[in-house]
Amino acid sequence: MIDRKFVSLAPLALALAVAGCGRSEKERLAADYCPQPFQVQDAETLTRFAPGSAHDSRNVMFEAGLLDSRASCSLGKRQMNVDLVVRIAVSPGPAVSRGVTSVPYFVRVLDGSGRIVQGQEFNADFELSPSSGRRGSKEELSLTLPFEKPADTVDYRIAVGLKPTPEELEYNRRNAGR
Repeated sequence: MIDRKFVSLAPLALALAVAGCGRSEKERLAADYCPQPFQVQDAETLTRFAPGSAHDSRNVMFEAGLLDSRASCSLGKRQMNVDLVVRIAVSPGPAVSRGVTSVPYFVRVLDGSGRIVQGQEFNADFELSPSSGRRGSKEELSLTLPFEKPADTVDYRIAVGLKPTPEELEYNRRNAGR
């Protein structure tokens, strides 16, 4: 038999249990003000040709692309800690050499006026050969954004892109939408 006292206390117990599962104020603020990354137009793909060769499909060493970028945040003392994940894929071309291929990429933190306040360049390394298939990597980075109050980070934006040479950038622009 079920005791009536227990039945009348069950909704209160359930409400308390659910309330305990919610996020803390600090976690909510971190989620609300966490700057999400965006991919820079013209820097989402990179086609690298063999040095000194014509831009012909036979001379492609590799083709790389940004697949995704995401951020999660936590609050520290007067700083936002950003865990950034960047996913990059690369496919070998006919002119690739066996060995490690480095795909350059960048991360820039912009303030509300578009000014770069932090920035760094990285390489994603892939083991490629003419017979290897498409490869992917998950690059994990940590950023620290200082603030006086968490709302100060609302205007920050995180730009992510591959780092083509000027010639590769021009190739990207000419071949966009193919």
